[in-house]
Amino acid sequence: MSLMGQAVKNVSATWVGLLVHAVVGFLLSPFILHRLGDEAFSLWVLVFAITGYYGLLDLGIRSSIVNYTARCVATKDEAQLAHFLSTSLGFYAVVALVVLFLTGIGFFHLQTLFRIPPALLGSARLLFLLAGVSVALTFPLNTFAGVLEGLQKFSWLQLGNIGVTLLRAVLIVVALRNGGGLLTIGTIFVAMNLLTSLIFTWMALHALPIRLRPGRVEGKALRDMVSYGVFAFAIVVAEKLRFQSDAMVIGAFLPAAAITFFFIGSRLVEYSSYAVRSMSQIFTPMSSQFHAVGDLVRLQRTFTAGNRACALIIFPLCVTLVILGKSIIEAWVGARYIASYSILVLLLVPRSIYLAQSTSNKILLGMGQHRILAFVLLLEGGVNLLLSLFLVRRFGITGVALGTAIPLACTSLFFLPRHACRILDMPLRTFLNQAYSLPLLLCVPLAGVLLFARYEFPAHSYAGLLPQIVCGGVIYCAGLGFALFNGGILDTGVVRGALEPK
Repeated sequence: MSLMGQAVKNVSATWVGLLVHAVVGFLLSPFILHRLGDEAFSLWVLVFAITGYYGLLDLGIRSSIVNYTARCVATKDEAQLAHFLSTSLGFYAVVALVVLFLTGIGFFHLQTLFRIPPALLGSARLLFLLAGVSVALTFPLNTFAGVLEGLQKFSWLQLGNIGVTLLRAVLIVVALRNGGGLLTIGTIFVAMNLLTSLIFTWMALHALPIRLRPGRVEGKALRDMVSYGVFAFAIVVAEKLRFQSDAMVIGAFLPAAAITFFFIGSRLVEYSSYAVRSMSQIFTPMSSQFHAVGDLVRLQRTFTAGNRACALIIFPLCVTLVILGKSIIEAWVGARYIASYSILVLLLVPRSIYLAQSTSNKILLGMGQHRILAFVLLLEGGVNLLLSLFLVRRFGITGVALGTAIPLACTSLFFLPRHACRILDMPLRTFLNQAYSLPLLLCVPLAGVLLFARYEFPAHSYAGLLPQIVCGGVIYCAGLGFALFNGGILDTGVVRGALEPK
């Protein structure tokens, strides 16, 4: 299959997976919230936010697996790849033991760190134990998900994710309708995560039948992977501080129920990011291959085309959520949670600017040019945490949102575009014009239609919202189609040049 065909297949698969995941998550979240109540639901969010930090023990090895799989396949060096993957499994086996040890400690000290209602303490401990064991078991198996990504088998990844996502949703609905509670759905989530890892393991071994054994574990391979992955690890740490520390800050300083109100606004932002993040994944192994053969021209074209595609997705979503956000929250979880709208806007605008540059991050990772990016994102994450801790006492959850939004906006506006253009030897003005002029222009009529609909036909339910969103979508797609038909997307040769042979 040609590179163009592979890219189209990967993007199509990720979007189908995104649609299923977003729809299931959007419909399932209010169902779980109303069945569990604010306090139990907040506890659910908090526990999985805490155990999410176990990902820091990865040390960037996951990114190294993707990078070295793509490179070794491009250079047909299967022996070296076997050393890298065997070493990864050995490393993750040790990490799994560390996770189990930390989970045992946290089981007894959870109540000393967070304001957990006494009535829910027992459930919180057991849920934490379940989540920790799940992470420990899936750490070694996640090696194979990295292999599939390095092989650009995104359609396989999405196929597995779609099946497990639908099965998990059915099991949760049945469990909650039959009296199940926090621990029941926790058990379902843990079992489904393990099932996903096992499916990916089978797929990877089928696609790349390399013998992995302890004798192929070597120190040099680990040093090479850590050398590459240490800065990818710093980016992971930064991501945790930037986007996943908020629930822990709120849980430490505010009543547990406050997490729910923050979660509603931040979750809508997260849903809007799925399409961009899923699509941009394909550019890391692609960039690794281009960089391995010294093809700067196609790297530049991928840089422009990829960021334009990200902007074409995230900008209209941002406009829609800003204008119709209150109505969406009311229809989604109920009018009592409309106060979450301020959280939504504060997080959405800078996050959208950052997500419109998602391809930049992936290309820098693929090229191995992510050292400075890692330092800047880590600095941003530290500032984020400090600001959130400082502002939470005075402004509550709004202060936590501000602590995230301010440094994120600075990184997105003043650092990332300039840095990426310098690495790829492209004029900043040229990049901004080619990547973002059309997406911004297409959002103008969309905003006009949605503003008119909001003021003339206020919506309080899905029945009222759907016609407004459909009208806005038709206007946006019509403009996009017109630009595509008249060469507005492909006039620079960016997309074809990036994906077809020179």
